[in-house]
Amino acid sequence: MKQIMVIDDDLYISDMLKEILEKEGYQVSRAYSGTEAVMLLENIRPDLILLDLMLPGLSGEDVLSRIRGIPVIVVSAKGDVDDKVALLLGGAADYITKPFDTRELLARITVCLRNAPFSGNAPVLSFENISLDPQSHQVTVQNHPVKLTKTEYAILKLLLANPSQVISKSVMLERISRDTPDCVESSLKVHVSHLRSKLRDADPGHRDFIEAVWGIGFKMKS
Repeated sequence: MKQIMVIDDDLYISDMLKEILEKEGYQVSRAYSGTEAVMLLENIRPDLILLDLMLPGLSGEDVLSRIRGIPVIVVSAKGDVDDKVALLLGGAADYITKPFDTRELLARITVCLRNAPFSGNAPVLSFENISLDPQSHQVTVQNHPVKLTKTEYAILKLLLANPSQVISKSVMLERISRDTPDCVESSLKVHVSHLRSKLRDADPGHRDFIEAVWGIGFKMKS
């Protein structure tokens, strides 16, 4: 399932876009300011971004300048040709002016995702002596296979993809909900505990590879 991030401080438009996109089968994440968007993008990587320009905190132009490797469709009330040209030359994949026809927006999203570079097979994720192969879904510790549940696998994959970062509980729940919609905040700690135990038991030195950061979330532990 493709994930689209909506960056817009207008709650009505954000809610409308979320409803429309989810009906089309997209996973939706949202940010309501430029500063929040930059923080979220440190932990998640959507397939496409819908970006408003008039944002509190960092402006849309500032956010755009910090995005690499993700197609961005600017959705803005600014209709001046010079603005459009500057943003397209500055890295935006497309530009649509508010108010917009939802059919046109969906068509532009489809084209952007179709034209996005194909990265080929996902690389194997590794940390210390842990290895996770996204193609085969096989997890090994010291070359010994470890059997994980779907939720445990999704948690480990997210942590291995961001090994130096603390993943907040809310971000973790949002990301793994694509594959494990039944995981909720009250059960997340249990799933992480089981995952830690399985990795520790598989390691010859019985190391603990996952660290709980009190009040925030989890990260890989060196």
